[in-house]
Amino acid sequence: MNLHPDYLLNKVNEPQDIKEMSLDELKQLANEIRTLVLERVSKIGGHVGPNLGVLELTVAYHYVFNSPHDKIVWDVSHQSYPHKMLTGRKLGFLDPDHYDDVTGYSSPAESNHDFFEIGHTSTSIALAVGLAHARDLVCPDSKDNIVAVIGDGSLSGGIAFEGLNNAAMLKSNLIIIVNDNEMSIDENKGGLYKGLKELRDTQGTSENNIFKFMGLDYRYVENGNDLQNMINVFKEVKDIDHPIVLHIHTEKGNGYAPAEENEMQYHWRSPFDLKTGKDKNEHPDEETYSDAVLEELDRQIEAGVPVVAMNAAIPGVFNLKKFQEKHPERYFDTGIAEQECISSAVAMASAGARPVVFQNSTFLQRAYDQLIHDMALNDAPVVMIVRNGTISSGSATHQGSFDISMISSLPNIEYLAPTNVEEMISMLRWAIKQTDQPVVIREPEKPLLHGEATQDDYSNIKYNIAHQGSEVAIMAVGDFWKLGQEVCTELKKKLNIDATLINPKSLTGIDADVLHHLAENHDVVVTLEDASLSGGFGETIDRYYGPTSMKVLNFGAPREFADNVPLDVLYEWYHLTPSQIVDDIEKVIHSI
Repeated sequence: MNLHPDYLLNKVNEPQDIKEMSLDELKQLANEIRTLVLERVSKIGGHVGPNLGVLELTVAYHYVFNSPHDKIVWDVSHQSYPHKMLTGRKLGFLDPDHYDDVTGYSSPAESNHDFFEIGHTSTSIALAVGLAHARDLVCPDSKDNIVAVIGDGSLSGGIAFEGLNNAAMLKSNLIIIVNDNEMSIDENKGGLYKGLKELRDTQGTSENNIFKFMGLDYRYVENGNDLQNMINVFKEVKDIDHPIVLHIHTEKGNGYAPAEENEMQYHWRSPFDLKTGKDKNEHPDEETYSDAVLEELDRQIEAGVPVVAMNAAIPGVFNLKKFQEKHPERYFDTGIAEQECISSAVAMASAGARPVVFQNSTFLQRAYDQLIHDMALNDAPVVMIVRNGTISSGSATHQGSFDISMISSLPNIEYLAPTNVEEMISMLRWAIKQTDQPVVIREPEKPLLHGEATQDDYSNIKYNIAHQGSEVAIMAVGDFWKLGQEVCTELKKKLNIDATLINPKSLTGIDADVLHHLAENHDVVVTLEDASLSGGFGETIDRYYGPTSMKVLNFGAPREFADNVPLDVLYEWYHLTPSQIVDDIEKVIHSI
């Protein structure tokens, strides 16, 4: 049900519908959009501050420009909610029953006003440059405007500079909006931001101007949250015949006090109470794997180990602010620069420090060259903790299921997958102590489990046979350990098969002795991994048994981008429920 049938927004189906509105009506529209952003995000989670900060900019853009002929590329596109409401997708914000109809990022499948599926940072300028080149080549008489919107936080990513460098060579229309809210996900890091502050403090007149240095025209706009101001500015630059940077100062979280006061917390929020700002699903006393890791790092530091913690602008994912408060001189946040983070860690490890790098699986792909060329090739003893390596109900832009495929194909790297917190800490201790190779540990995402660590030295992987059975062997990796237990129970119940249950521990190394002896009294080996099957752990086991008569079944995600599909639905599609897995095993057994 539409919660706001009286809203002016109900009359807006396309951007053309706002062009005859008065300034007061446009302000009313912006306020309605602010309310709808907060209502939706407080119910289902999403980006708060980034969207509230660009309300006026977005309304002004669609008032002045002619979308979709004029094309706008939103960097990350996590700030595109207002844009979506003005381009035919308002029901996804007005009606809670339709909240899930609209993704949190730009999507050409949703609207012809979106030009790319985007969810990662720093790419907008390069994409806009490409659009401009194509416009000039295919339609040389076109007067269409190409606009990129990039936040100051995103400027720390290297491809942003590559885009600026190439933009300067254009001899046609390109408008680059630098949305400067003095914030990334966390606080901005690096020398660039001293320069941006100097430009803000001098109203854009400082000679220390990186944009002009690169050969780009430049204009500073102080109040980007003033609607009339933004309309005037956009009218002045519309149809410009050369590239220009509009450096616009905005306030992240504008119009909602909790988001203004706590910008990091309200960058992205899980469902929360609008009045109090408190999480609806808060579990402050709940044990977490991340906290266990930080406690172990404290112990290592107390013991004199030169440990440092590194991340690329995602401290909240691992609760790293706690580490920063205790050990500020050992904490390094590179900003949104995953490549820099890994390369610097390689150098630190080579020089005797013990860097522990914290990476999100979906962002790790941005540093794949550094994983290969710097970390693996140099066999540098970096320790890395990877989170969100899991089959996810999130957007296609933020799927974390490809990390096993990415990492396990590389020489020299040991990728470990603990099934419980004791095992994880055991692996971490060994990873920090050893100096022979890079070690990556896949932090579990499902509720924390307690158990035991069956080895302390992981230089030679010894599979843990948690239960010895026969006929069928279940190899359950990391987070799918509990699923493995459930499959064993179902096999016993339905087929009276007492299956062997194995914790492989490693995603890269194998225990050839265990695999060899399984063939003596097993006909089927089943692998369970919370990841993409293509290039994954299961295929490693497939290769081992390829020349033999052993039947191997792999369960995980197919080679695809899932997009906002509920997890229980994905599990049904992928045959990841215990009953489906047992049915598939039964078919293989009957075929033998």
